[in-house]
Amino acid sequence: MMEIKKLEELLKLKYQSPMKLAVVACHDEEVLEAVIESKRKGIADPILIGDKEKTINIAKEKGFDLSSYKIIDEKDLSGAAEIGVKMILNGKANFIMKGLVDTSILLKAVLNKEWGLRTDSLLSHVMLYEIPNYSKLIYLTDGGMNLQPTLEDKIKIIENAAIVGRALGKEEVKVACLAAKEKLDPKMTATVDAMELKNRYEEGSFSKGIIVDGPMALDLAVSSSSAEIKGYKSQVAGDADVLLVPNIEMGNGIGKSITYFAGGKSAGVVMGAKVPIVLVSRADDHEAKLYSIALGSLVADYNK
Repeated sequence: MMEIKKLEELLKLKYQSPMKLAVVACHDEEVLEAVIESKRKGIADPILIGDKEKTINIAKEKGFDLSSYKIIDEKDLSGAAEIGVKMILNGKANFIMKGLVDTSILLKAVLNKEWGLRTDSLLSHVMLYEIPNYSKLIYLTDGGMNLQPTLEDKIKIIENAAIVGRALGKEEVKVACLAAKEKLDPKMTATVDAMELKNRYEEGSFSKGIIVDGPMALDLAVSSSSAEIKGYKSQVAGDADVLLVPNIEMGNGIGKSITYFAGGKSAGVVMGAKVPIVLVSRADDHEAKLYSIALGSLVADYNK
């Protein structure tokens, strides 16, 4: 598959059999609009789980036709999350999406020790951004799940992001380990971890195709001219695919800045479970929700 460099390309992919999407707490207008469009475009085959009466009423108000959809009536949010997770385990769905339910409720079901979707990896959020002045999609991780990841956490976060990259057709995934400066400073954990991650890469600890460098500031990661001016020689500098942030504050700040200051488009998925989790924000517009479903579908198809 050719590498995907625009989010719009996600909506044009053709599947022989669309991935089945379990939508937990489907009784939300914007969620319904996005999943209905995903089915219309052949991106996903949604299964609606939630308050059936509310769902049907929303559909009537908005003129949505749900006659061809399977709707599982479950008003209890924890119960809806359990149904969605168990559909994955029973092979009745390929990935899962958060609807009108708290993230904590859905993740509690996903991480259930008896019947959840745990793996030996770590749950981490991968955001894709399409920015007008960058030549390709940029991956940001993790600005949504892990507060202050450890070194070992960061290794798993990088591997999770690389799976998304491979699903989008990348043979090499260039990872910039972000910090406030490029030199090692024992007082700045971000620089210490970044240097160790680079060392692990050089030792061959990461899976094939992953290139890791750092520490580096954001300008070096995305601007070859900045790297040249500062004399920073790297395979990654100026051409980063993945921005690995040291903490959730930096990730959240960069992500919101891309959206609100730079006019970036986005899609996001949580990796590290047995299947991708489409974990959209209430503030995400309809387009972002649709792109996120398309991303989750592509990653689910790749994993399958």
